[in-house]
Amino acid sequence: MRKFDPWPVFFKRNGREWNQNWPFLVGFAITGTLITKFSLDLTEEDAKNSPFVQRHKKYASQIPILLKNFKPNLS
Repeated sequence: MRKFDPWPVFFKRNGREWNQNWPFLVGFAITGTLITKFSLDLTEEDAKNSPFVQRHKKYASQIPILLKNFKPNLS
């Protein structure tokens, strides 16, 4: 039995799916581009001066301790 391929339906000319989904796809692309751009522009100096980073610094220092104590049950 052949597996259903949704791409031809999704990109069909004048297809309802494309008309309903293009705003989501465009918004997703724009948002992803902006987040990537702003994330790559941050420096270590920005992190040192950031009140958000300073508030959450104590939690970041606890992550290695939590990972060391975590023992997954592989049985």
